[in-house]
Amino acid sequence: MLTNPGKTSLRDLKIKTGVVRRKSLIGCFFVDLSRIAKELSSYQKEAEKQQARIDKLIAEGADDADVRKQREVLEETNLMFPDTKRRLAAAHKELVDLVAGVSAGDESITASEELAAAQQVLAEVTV
Repeated sequence: MLTNPGKTSLRDLKIKTGVVRRKSLIGCFFVDLSRIAKELSSYQKEAEKQQARIDKLIAEGADDADVRKQREVLEETNLMFPDTKRRLAAAHKELVDLVAGVSAGDESITASEELAAAQQVLAEVTV
């Protein structure tokens, strides 16, 4: 939450952009945008590997129980997508809102490394 909803402070910007590189617990729980994006990518890669494993088992004529168990593993991985995407969208929106609230007249913020880092992360992470 912003300390002053009408004006973005350098402190607020530091807090929000700081979560880009690590998790923080300041006032309320902020999620790490980059970390969530990496987590989503990891789940996607895991799902692809698991599907390849299932295809290989089927091609080799493996036991139905083995194939069924691997499908269960794939389904568990697929269940992670909605929550991860929701968390990524929420963290992205929170940072977009904060960057949009930066006052153009406040040189201490507009010229800060934190604002540049926040803008870079927003450019890199798509929702």
